[in-house]
Amino acid sequence: MKLGVIGFGNMGSAIAKGFVNKNAMDIKDIGIFDTYSKSREKAKEEGFFVYSDEEELVKSCDSVLVAVKPIHAKSLFEKISKYLDGKLVVSIVAGLESEVIRSYIGEQRILRIMPNTPALVGEGVFALDSDSNATDEEKKIFEDAFFKIGTVEWVEERLFPVVTGLSGGGPAYVAIFIEALADAGVLHGLKRDVALKMAAKTVIGSAAQILETNIHPAVLKDMVCSPAGTTIEGVKALEDYSFRAGVIEAVSKATLKSMK
Repeated sequence: MKLGVIGFGNMGSAIAKGFVNKNAMDIKDIGIFDTYSKSREKAKEEGFFVYSDEEELVKSCDSVLVAVKPIHAKSLFEKISKYLDGKLVVSIVAGLESEVIRSYIGEQRILRIMPNTPALVGEGVFALDSDSNATDEEKKIFEDAFFKIGTVEWVEERLFPVVTGLSGGGPAYVAIFIEALADAGVLHGLKRDVALKMAAKTVIGSAAQILETNIHPAVLKDMVCSPAGTTIEGVKALEDYSFRAGVIEAVSKATLKSMK
């Protein structure tokens, strides 16, 4: 399958490069277009074939991955609509439902996907629309491709706003947490690079332990918290500052924003 990617920003480039880096697709089977010249130059430097405009890309590909900002989606879809017959439209545009996309392009096959940026290093989280009208073969192709660069879950489209708020925005929340851990280490004497590596690896290790042993996060927390020990003192501080409530509120706010 020849894939065309429209939008080579953070997410579009993460997926395209992730596919190539993890051998999910050959680089010669992925074409790129972006309205920004710097993004086109970046794609060329990465070894991708870059098209001169959206129409030429769509004509040359079997499926089109749309990775543009929501404010640009309507005009793009209307521009390429007459070239989409028989092709699969794969949309990662946040908050834009399949029904709305069809109002721009007509009754075409659409597969909505909610990704996140760790796809670039093969550790993405991808929600694929279980209500999609893509063919079984197309669903299998993209399920396999995304599985090579992360975790794949088939989710009803009505739940996509929640996915957007949780795993879509999650890397930003986790990055803030890692930065805060590192800042605390620096505050008490660790070198910045050492503190940052320790903080990031702690997050990676803890996540891996939960996934690989299938334990509840609360069990891991209890394993680390000794009676009257140092960690429970830190946990109390997080509770005093409403850490969990703050995280839940962040995901909730992002979910509601996606719904709008």
